Amino acid sequence: MENGQGSTGDSRLDQAVTQWLQYDKNPKTAAAVRSMVKDGALSELQKCFGARMEFGTAGLRAAMGPGVSCMNDLTIIQTTQGFCAYLEECFVDLKQRGVVIGFDARAHPPSGGSSKRFACLAACVLMSRGVPVHLFSDITPTPYVPFAVSHLGLCAGIMVTASHNPKQDNGYKVYWANGAQIIPPHDKGIAAAIEQNLEPWPESWDTDEGLRSSLLNDPYQDIHREYCQTIQQHCFHRELNRNTAVKIVHTSVHGVGHIFVQAAFKAFDLQPPYAVEEQKDPDPEFPTVKYPNPEEGEGVLTLSFALADKEGASVILANDPDADRLAIAEKQESGKWRVFSGNELGALLGWWIFQCWKQQKVEGKGSIKDVYMLSSTVSSKILRAIAVKEGFHFEETLTGFKWMGNRARELMDQGKTVLFAFEEAIGYMCSPAVLDKDGVSAAAIAGEFISYLASKNITLSHQLRSIYEEYGYHITKNSYFICHNQDTIKKLFERLRNYGVDNSYPKECGGFAISAVRDLTTGYDSNQPNNKAVLPTSKSSQMITFSFANGGVATMRTSGTEPKIKYYTELCAAPGNSDLNQLTKELDNLVDAIVEHFYQPEKNGLTPRPE
Repeated sequence: MENGQGSTGDSRLDQAVTQWLQYDKNPKTAAAVRSMVKDGALSELQKCFGARMEFGTAGLRAAMGPGVSCMNDLTIIQTTQGFCAYLEECFVDLKQRGVVIGFDARAHPPSGGSSKRFACLAACVLMSRGVPVHLFSDITPTPYVPFAVSHLGLCAGIMVTASHNPKQDNGYKVYWANGAQIIPPHDKGIAAAIEQNLEPWPESWDTDEGLRSSLLNDPYQDIHREYCQTIQQHCFHRELNRNTAVKIVHTSVHGVGHIFVQAAFKAFDLQPPYAVEEQKDPDPEFPTVKYPNPEEGEGVLTLSFALADKEGASVILANDPDADRLAIAEKQESGKWRVFSGNELGALLGWWIFQCWKQQKVEGKGSIKDVYMLSSTVSSKILRAIAVKEGFHFEETLTGFKWMGNRARELMDQGKTVLFAFEEAIGYMCSPAVLDKDGVSAAAIAGEFISYLASKNITLSHQLRSIYEEYGYHITKNSYFICHNQDTIKKLFERLRNYGVDNSYPKECGGFAISAVRDLTTGYDSNQPNNKAVLPTSKSSQMITFSFANGGVATMRTSGTEPKIKYYTELCAAPGNSDLNQLTKELDNLVDAIVEHFYQPEKNGLTPRPE
């Protein structure tokens, strides 16, 4: 084996390692591979070289380290060469319009990898082919990249981030010229182009030369200023914001969000939120939390609760590390903190944004028949209930903001107004200026909303109850099981497609009658006249939705970025049915039945979500 010591006994593996050592100029990852070969560390080599990271609609997401299955200098160069070649095919004006690149604060000293380093390498690859690159000179929130694509009229955007994943991970997220994340067939086109461009181009490694190129531009100051200016179109109560007595705590969970949320609050004339000192500066080690994911709730917010109690603050806002998501907690009359679910925040923000639009309408702006709100198919249907009563349009899309962003762009191109889109994983698109989830604008809009409610002596919890009483209670319960075995996952879903007899789905689950089934892996939908699903289907991921006779809906699906089998359940009650205890008990029983009969965790060796 060239540059290595001896052979692994596996010719395909030997070939992959030999090619790697020819191409890799990063001394740390190259040395790590040589050391594995020398030590005969077969299982480690297999892990690093067994399978190349798959480029999908979410781009790449993997651990940083050596080999084709990890995020490192060489795989970033190869990915960007493929992406560049694909862009050259798609845009005749690529060299006039260019690409924007942003990055978060992640770093992995053992392999020499970091988000900034990866972003610089990607920029050099593109500039080596004459493509102008707008490379942010410092860390930015993910939403700044799609904002820049739309604002500057670029061909594409790249964001180097692993969002809220564990600290060893990184990712490479891609936006198209329409300002939204890529959807099929672009992912397949880019993946094929990567395979055809694995050998580094002559200038790809030369960051010293590349970063002196006249094709390089730093959009940081302009985009930050323009973004803060643009989101002010969603500020409706400036005077009230200036004088509010509400105290808010904000944490960026060791990520990028601090200075940007402070700036967004300033743009709305809100008092600056109290920052959690131990978490406000970016730190790739995420030292104060087990998982840097505010979706995990209280564990991530411990320091925020302490600061809020000390300062007498009643509300906490938390961004994930790349600031595209937002969690909110509120102190209750009992003194306990309530962390709102993503669906509850979708109800609150959707209701508020519609109230603000109605206020504008009084001033003669827009017609309700042109107004739309969107949510993903696994999110609460509360927006549908509001839309039915108020007269605007509601649409659901497949899971993920890539679908909502692209649908929003289509609707906007038809002259429609897309007020709001959300997904239950605490993702909110509150402004059409960013066709993706955006935790920065959402934080400022939430700040104004909280101030407005406080002026009327209303809490978020009270307002949520009012929304449910007016439009019908929507109780949700979502969780997941961890499963690293792909065969187990496949068998679990195949059993549901052949339940008792071949090609037959379950008719009931633990005594709960099933009224309809939609399978977006196979394209089956029993609710449609021809049994064909309306939403796009994908054979590469598992997703089945069961509707129950009692008004319950449950979706089981695999995650695109994590080893999880998730479930999303909801019980929708008609307005007036406000026996919350009874509804909650019924949903709990339904979830228990689904876990017992459909997941069979003991039999399948599934690990429950860690508490």
